[in-house]
Amino acid sequence: MFRFLPVLAVLLVVAGCAQLPAPSDMRVDACPVPAACPVCPVCPPVVPPKPPEKPLQPAEWNDLPGWNSDDPGAAFAALVASCRSLERQEQWQPVCNSARSVDDRNGPALRAWFEAQFRPWALVNPDGSRTGLITGYYEPVLKGSRFETRGYSYPVFGPPDDLIVVELAELYPELKHLRLRGRIEGRKLVPYYSRAEWTPQESKRSPQALLWIDDPIDLFFMQIQGSGQVQLADGSRVRLNYADQNGHPYRSIGRWLIERGELKAEQASMQGIKNWARANPSRLTELLNANPSLVFFRELPVEGSGPQGAMGLALTPERSLAVDPRHVPLGAPIWLATTRPNSTQALSRLMLGQDTGGAIRGVVRADFFWGSGPEAGSQAGKMRQQGRMWVLMPRSYEPPGTPNNAPK
Repeated sequence: MFRFLPVLAVLLVVAGCAQLPAPSDMRVDACPVPAACPVCPVCPPVVPPKPPEKPLQPAEWNDLPGWNSDDPGAAFAALVASCRSLERQEQWQPVCNSARSVDDRNGPALRAWFEAQFRPWALVNPDGSRTGLITGYYEPVLKGSRFETRGYSYPVFGPPDDLIVVELAELYPELKHLRLRGRIEGRKLVPYYSRAEWTPQESKRSPQALLWIDDPIDLFFMQIQGSGQVQLADGSRVRLNYADQNGHPYRSIGRWLIERGELKAEQASMQGIKNWARANPSRLTELLNANPSLVFFRELPVEGSGPQGAMGLALTPERSLAVDPRHVPLGAPIWLATTRPNSTQALSRLMLGQDTGGAIRGVVRADFFWGSGPEAGSQAGKMRQQGRMWVLMPRSYEPPGTPNNAPK
């Protein structure tokens, strides 16, 4: 029986076509016979997604706005300090050896030295754009006590004993900038306490507190900055420096306030957030818990230098940057072209990428270290500018895939 099915199918088609109207009666949109059917539209070709741009692209010295006007002396001193870490890499050894032998440190001589030792590479975002967000940070000065009292009731903690840190690079070298943080619960490693979950822990852990602070919002912002000085009742000061973090992602409380209509974007500076917090004390906990990230500190002496950055080196005011080490080598000189806080006045100078930060993610993205104290805090709190960046690398350096005609 099945061998007759093709014949039956043909008969059905013929019968159907016999009932169609004659060509003269056809509507334009009718499809009477195969020969009269419109040609199906051709599907557009599938265009593969454009590959992301390489983060480092060759540049010329004359691409750097203001290069010939800056005095690179302070940045040069910071570079010499960074060489303690950089010279562990073979490509940096000739540069560091040469830097230690430089005698003439006036502006033109140092610029000539940089031009002889380095090549500039433009930092480029994956989408090909070359501008990004430049913010500011500083080292605040808080009031505190060695002991909990009525006026000092907000504890500062060092890394807790139950905080487990897993360095992923030990198993997966390609993940060298990533680590896991958690705590043991039974036989499992679970996420560590978020900020909201940590608060109930403070009372039972109070004997381990390093210091006690008088203002919770000041303490919160010290965690955001990553370091701070604490002035004690006897007039002495201690420095608290970043030691570790709870592993939760940083969330901006400024953005949280904007999204809820509590502040306009132009009001969400550090000072604007502090003003809102003091005007809404009943909502302070809700505000702070919007950022689940929590920072733990270690105590350092104040004398002699600034706070330590991610390289373990003292940061230099107005010459140190926090960068994303996935794209910018820590310790490398960086030419920054941006504007001053809340201004169109150019701010172009040689910097050193000596620090990192939880909110510093992306190729053209940096945090400008302004120094210590209220004036530095005023500048840092207002800074939210657009800028461009060039990283200076030793002449022997070639990023993967660099064209053979890159400038030498």
